[in-house]
Order: sequence, then structure tokens, then C-alpha cells
Amino acid sequence: MSEIFVGVTDRSWYEHLRAQAPLDEVNFWRPSAGSFRALEPGGLFLFKLHYPSNAIVGGGLFAHHSVLPLSLAWDAFREKNGVAGMDDMIGRLARYRPELRTMDLAARQRYPIGCTLVERPFFFTDNDWFPAPGWQPNIVRGKGYSLASTEGQDLLRQIQKRRSEPWQPVMVASPPPRYGEPMLVQPRLGQGSFRVMVTDAYRRRCAISGERVLPVLESAPHHPVRRGWPSRDQQRLAAPQRPTHAVRSRIRNRDP
Repeated sequence: MSEIFVGVTDRSWYEHLRAQAPLDEVNFWRPSAGSFRALEPGGLFLFKLHYPSNAIVGGGLFAHHSVLPLSLAWDAFREKNGVAGMDDMIGRLARYRPELRTMDLAARQRYPIGCTLVERPFFFTDNDWFPAPGWQPNIVRGKGYSLASTEGQDLLRQIQKRRSEPWQPVMVASPPPRYGEPMLVQPRLGQGSFRVMVTDAYRRRCAISGERVLPVLESAPHHPVRRGWPSRDQQRLAAPQRPTHAVRSRIRNRDP
């Protein structure tokens, strides 16, 4: 497992987000629905521009990866997707997935995309851009770096030289057992990231009815943390904003 990952993106995504800084989170999305296992939560995720810039231009802390329908990615992150609107997001996606041009709007909005959620993003000025060490022209998606390697150490030095807040991965033991095994420190989550992670924790089902109602799920306050609760996710319930017919039926027929 790497401690640093450099992901490749385009300049328009980066410039749109840099113009809004400071931000609490961004969605580093991809046109594919693949998984991402290169980092643990709290790892350093860096942004690198395509050719001809070929430079590392910023980054943030990795929180979570999920495959979402385009409409939910837009609802959760809005302009933090690096676009001005959903039409722009569909247009950007269609550059890589031409089949979207023949789909109706509903099918486009359901199209699955890979979403890497990055917290506390930072964006360098042009003068602070620098090349990724050991980068090869055939790398398309990105590259992981271990801090045990010379390249990883060099990359970390370059970042810390440009940042007022130094970064390093810290292993911590969770205080009570309900928080799980020791892990990399996870940054405070933005609202979009929190919504997606709670939805994934409940396997995209309504916590009340068990129905798969992904398009209308939202996280709602439930109970404060109490002794013996198995996880922090259960402080919240995934509940639908507008109950569907199936959800209403399940709720009516539930035993008291």
C-alpha cells in the first residue's frame, strides 16, 4: 500500500476548483467505474495535469472511493466536481464515453462514474508546479509512491516545501473498540463526502425499510455516540428525502 498517490487530471477541472479555493473537499471523478485501492484513508492524494503541463499542481487527503451515478455525484458535490453544472459534467464525461451522446437525459444521469473523495484540498500557484519523480509517459491513471522509497521521500519534500502545513501519515490506535482497528488518521469530512460514505455504509439501502433507494437517500441525525455502539457510521441513518411507494409500504406494514 502506498502513502502517496499522484492522480492524472485535466487543467479545466483543476482551474475551476482553484478559482473557488479554499474548499473543504473535492470529487476527483473518472469516467470509469473501477475501484481505487492505492491509499488508506488519510493518505496524500496529489493532482497531476495531463500533457503538455505534466506537473503536480496540488492535492489533498484521501477519504473514500465510491462508484456513483452521475446525478448523485453532482447532487453531493456540485461545483466541487470541477465543473459549473451538470450539463458541463455530462459534456466532459462524453469526451471519454461517446455513447452518452446517444442516451436520453435519464440514462446519462444514471451513468456510473468513479469518485475519489479528497478532503482539505490545496492548489499551487503556477510557479510552484513541479514534475512527478520517476514518471513514465505510458502512465494513464496515476502512480503510487511509498515513503520507504527515494522517490516517495523526494515527493514528500517537494510538497512540504510548498505547504505551510506539513503532512505525514500517522498511525493511531482508536480509543474505544467501537471505532475499529488502528488506521491512518482520517481528515474531517465535507458534507458531500459524509453523505456518500454513510450511503455506502448502509449498502445504499434505506435504514428504515431496507429498500434500495439510492437516488433519494440522505443522511439524517439519529443518536449520539453511546458506549458499546459498533461504529461511528451508526450515529446516522440513511433515510430517503422523499419516500418511494415501496418505502412507504414497508413503513406502513412494519411491526410496532
